[in-house]
Amino acid sequence: MPIIDMPLEELHQYQGRNPRPADHDAYWARALAELDATPPAPVFAPSHELRAANAECFDLWFTGVRGARIHAKFIRPKRRAGKCPAVLQFHGYTCNAGDWLEKLAYVSEGYVYAALDCRGQGGSSEDLGGVKGNTFRGHIIRGLDDQPDNLLFRHIFLDCAQLARIILALPEVDADKVMAFGGSQGGALTVACAALEPRIRRAAPVYPFLSDYLRVWEMDLAKDAYQEIADYFRWFDPRHERKEEIFRTLGYIDIQHLAPRIKADVLMFTGLMDTVCPPSSQFAAYNKMTCPKRVLIYPDFRHESLPQSSDLIFNFLTGADAAPRPSS
Repeated sequence: MPIIDMPLEELHQYQGRNPRPADHDAYWARALAELDATPPAPVFAPSHELRAANAECFDLWFTGVRGARIHAKFIRPKRRAGKCPAVLQFHGYTCNAGDWLEKLAYVSEGYVYAALDCRGQGGSSEDLGGVKGNTFRGHIIRGLDDQPDNLLFRHIFLDCAQLARIILALPEVDADKVMAFGGSQGGALTVACAALEPRIRRAAPVYPFLSDYLRVWEMDLAKDAYQEIADYFRWFDPRHERKEEIFRTLGYIDIQHLAPRIKADVLMFTGLMDTVCPPSSQFAAYNKMTCPKRVLIYPDFRHESLPQSSDLIFNFLTGADAAPRPSS
C-alpha cells in the first residue's frame, strides 16, 4: 500500500522521538495539585437554542486553572430512570463544541453529554493569558519562553480533567460509565483527559494531535496545524541554538508521555496517509498505552472524515461493541 510514513509493522513498534522531561511526573503531579485547589464553581444555564422534546440543554460554565471561565455544552435526557452514563466530547484545533443536534444520538440512548469549548479557540471559553477572550492559534508555543508551568496546553489538558470531574460528580451520572472521544486536537484531549482522570472508562481518540513533536518536525510536517512550531524557530531561534531545550519543553505537553497513565479501554482511529498528524506520531502515544486497546487502520485516508468511524465510536462508547481486541 502507499505510505507517507513507516510501514504498518514498524508503526506498531515505534516508541517516539520527542524527549520526555526528567521531571515529567513531578510536573503533572504539581499541575493536578493546582487543579485540586481550583474550585470549579459550575453553573448550568438553560439554553433555548435547540428545542428538543426529549432533551434538556444547558450552557455549562466552570473555572479552570488560573481563573479562566470555561464553557461547555451540556445536554441530558429529559426523562431519566436512575443514573445515566456520560460522554465527553473534545473538538479539533481552533474549533468549538459544535451544534446541539449532533449530540442527540447519545442522549436518545440515555446518556448525559458534555462538549468542551477549549479556552481561547473558536468557542466561548476564556483565555486569561494577557487578554480576555479568544487567542485562536499559537497554543502549542504559548509558554515556551516562560516557565513550563505556564504552557497553555497544560491548562487546556487540565480543563478537560476539570470537566470530567464535574460530570463524574453529578448526581444523575453513573461515575462508573463516563466515556470520552474526539478527533485531531480532540483526539489528543481525549488521551490527556483519560490520562489525568483515571475514572474515564472508554476513550476513542481519532488521529490524535499534539504527539511526538520532534518526529513531526523531522518529517518536515511542521505545517498546517503544526505550522506554529516552524514559525517559532524562524522568528525566535533561527539558528536552532535552543532546539534541544524547545523540544524537551514541549515534552511536558506531548500526549505520548501521558499515555501510560490511561486506565480506560481505548479505540484509536488512524489514516495511514495523514500528513497533518502523521501515523508515527499517533503510534508513539498508542504504543505507550498499557490499557486494553485497539487501533482501526484506514490505509488510504488522510486527516479527513473516516467512513463509519462515528458509528463505530458510538457502538464502542455505548458498550454495543465488545472490549478492544488486538490491534489490526
